[in-house]
Amino acid sequence: MPTTRPLRILVVDDDPAMVGAITALVGTEGHQVITAYDGLTAVRRFRDEHPDLVLLDLAMPGPDGFTVAGQIRAAGSAPIIVVSGESSEAAKVKALGIGADDYLVKPFGRAELLARIAAVMRRVGRADSGELGGAVTFERLSLDPARHEARVGDVGLTLTPTEYRLLESMVRAAGDLVPHLRLARAGWPAESDPDLLWLKPHLARLRSKLDQVGGPSIVAVRGVGYRVEASGG
Repeated sequence: MPTTRPLRILVVDDDPAMVGAITALVGTEGHQVITAYDGLTAVRRFRDEHPDLVLLDLAMPGPDGFTVAGQIRAAGSAPIIVVSGESSEAAKVKALGIGADDYLVKPFGRAELLARIAAVMRRVGRADSGELGGAVTFERLSLDPARHEARVGDVGLTLTPTEYRLLESMVRAAGDLVPHLRLARAGWPAESDPDLLWLKPHLARLRSKLDQVGGPSIVAVRGVGYRVEASGG
């Protein structure tokens, strides 16, 4: 059975029965659950409680799950797994584009839920342990995979695991072009066929974060891929 270290998990769903079921399932692995039954409470509890992981439904009162995912992603880098009864490809693409790290369709079993949680946390752990390689720099930008840290000069960047993987892939190319598919596979290593549409919103957020601190620019080569370029270059 997939296991991971005990986590603090924010479970967001307007159905108390579903929240209770998820709580029972993840509780068998020793995880602690923080609950929210609407979008406004979810965002507030995320900011107050700093969970390790978010399990997020899409349909709920007030701000829907797509809006909540965007607000949570803007507030922090904890992985988000959407847990929804909506099984359409469009919903999955939209959720992953906003910043979700995985998408689980209801109904699901205990084994699948725990496997998804373990897989997402392993991806975070790989970045934390430096499995992808040693420290690397590009102009004033430095990446330390062992600490999962990115800095421009003395200023630290707050990046999601996906943003970090995308940035590292481009920085290791040292200014050379990274094709769309190669970059998507770096960003979503658990997906056998990642949708290239996921790249644009994630790279837009990453570009904004770099621009704010004078970091390198992310340059799109239409129809081909992306590369990093020295700021002002």
